[in-house]
Amino acid sequence: MEWAEKTDREWAEILSEDEFAVCRKKATEPPFTGKYTYCKDDGIYRCTCCSNELFSSRTKFDSGSGWPSFFEPVNKDSVKYETDVSYGMVRVEVMCARCGSHLGHVFEDGPGPTHNRFCINSISLNLDRDKKDHN
Repeated sequence: MEWAEKTDREWAEILSEDEFAVCRKKATEPPFTGKYTYCKDDGIYRCTCCSNELFSSRTKFDSGSGWPSFFEPVNKDSVKYETDVSYGMVRVEVMCARCGSHLGHVFEDGPGPTHNRFCINSISLNLDRDKKDHN
């Protein structure tokens, strides 16, 4: 996968202030406020920053957490992981493998078959309703 690298200045020029804060500076949108929290539309969720395919609507579920939740990414190479020790806790951060955009975190309390809950900021995603997942 080709790495989409830009400076903070370049990202700030193409992203909204909120997109920049979440995607590039690892902020979190408030729970239950994101445009995809309750979305049931079919399609592929892409990275806001680089349009990388990240999650399928087929793997989305209502976790009650306040953020869109998925039980697995589109493929194992679409995201990367890093240990996050901010706020006095240890979590696993999920980032776009192409551009490094902060997406959210993954927890091991999701439904089968993976038992993962990818808790993702809506602002980090764009739903491509024209692209259907046929897997």
